[in-house]
Amino acid sequence: MGEIEGGRSAQLKHTGLRPGWTTGACATAAATAAYTALLTGDFPDPVTITLPKGQTPAFALAVEELAEGRATAGVVKDAGDDPDVTHGALVRATVRRLPPGSGVVFRAGPGVGTVTLPGLPLDVGEPAINPVPRQLIRDHIARVTAEHRGAGDVEVTVAVDHGEEIARSTWNPRLGILGGLSILGTTGVVVPYSCSAWIDSIRRGVDVALAAGHTHVAGCTGSTSERTVVSEYGLPEIALLDMGDFAGAVLKYIRRHPVDRLTVCGGFAKLSKLAAGHLDLHSGRSQVDKPFLAGLARRGGADEALAAEVAVANTGLAALQLCLARGVPLGDLVAVAARDEALSVLRGAPVAVDVICIDRAGTVVGRSEVR
Repeated sequence: MGEIEGGRSAQLKHTGLRPGWTTGACATAAATAAYTALLTGDFPDPVTITLPKGQTPAFALAVEELAEGRATAGVVKDAGDDPDVTHGALVRATVRRLPPGSGVVFRAGPGVGTVTLPGLPLDVGEPAINPVPRQLIRDHIARVTAEHRGAGDVEVTVAVDHGEEIARSTWNPRLGILGGLSILGTTGVVVPYSCSAWIDSIRRGVDVALAAGHTHVAGCTGSTSERTVVSEYGLPEIALLDMGDFAGAVLKYIRRHPVDRLTVCGGFAKLSKLAAGHLDLHSGRSQVDKPFLAGLARRGGADEALAAEVAVANTGLAALQLCLARGVPLGDLVAVAARDEALSVLRGAPVAVDVICIDRAGTVVGRSEVR
């Protein structure tokens, strides 16, 4: 009998859906090709990059422009079978030499937004190129520098054709990201979600974990929360359920097929939606309820002035930061409320539940006791 397959990779294989690449991966590929051309005079086509989990995708170049002191490359984003609004978008990176000691400096080109409000993982005024894509680009600039004896002091300007228009279909304007899209991605891979296919894969994941004798499983919203759970509890991959936005699917299936213990782990903002009673955590189908968070903050000792600030915060993260600065444990309060909501959905099934809230870096910002 063959080894039982489980975990995120088995779930994805089970859906039959084709994964794609994030805007962050595309920007990294474009920047790598542009810097290589700047140092050597030739664009690598296709250009291969290494993603955080070791995959080495190759990207064909759609744009090649070489001028004195700068080079531009562009790749077309392939989101696989995911209905991503940026599928087919042309992502460009222009790399320009800077004086020695400048390091890698990021700029927003046409179609990439700028952060104008607090509460995001980037400072106000910064281009909306998220921390993981920035690090991925820095790593590849360093690799090209070492290969071709460059200096590594460059300005990287990322642009997306028609990005400002595409961004109107996203939450960026409401979050204060103005002028275009965000460059995103923690793994470089777009995991495609067909609701029916992914929910079926969650059910299969529970079945496989039970068949393998695992009594503690974890429902995770993504790869960062998976790493947190593994660090906290040492769970094997087969016990990890990639629930994505489908918290309700995990809870309802485990209600019918109980395990001894379920840990739910995810980003603070997503789990605040579960705490407020939402079982579908997708941004298009549920939003962070800031007045609800304000109510929790009051329960945790916030005065009316702080509660009023939380109620109008730009993002869930901004609300959390406001409370942390005043000693109000909003992360723990959300984790407890999310656990209680999960127990409510489980309707008395013999399953002990705990919840862990994390920030974008994977730092634990809230947790509940097991109940």
